[in-house]
Amino acid sequence: MDTPTYEPEPEPDRQARHTTIVDAPITADECLAQYATRKASSIRFTADKQQRRGR
Repeated sequence: MDTPTYEPEPEPDRQARHTTIVDAPITADECLAQYATRKASSIRFTADKQQRRGR
């Protein structure tokens, strides 16, 4: 009887990556420009709502 051999799944890449979001502070003018777009305002609205709920 042959015993099946299993190859483990490769480990996912968990290496830390550089992000520009944390490194680049936003100015008031840039913030207002983002709010002018619907996408940014809906994301910020959802984040504010979640924060109020204590998430």
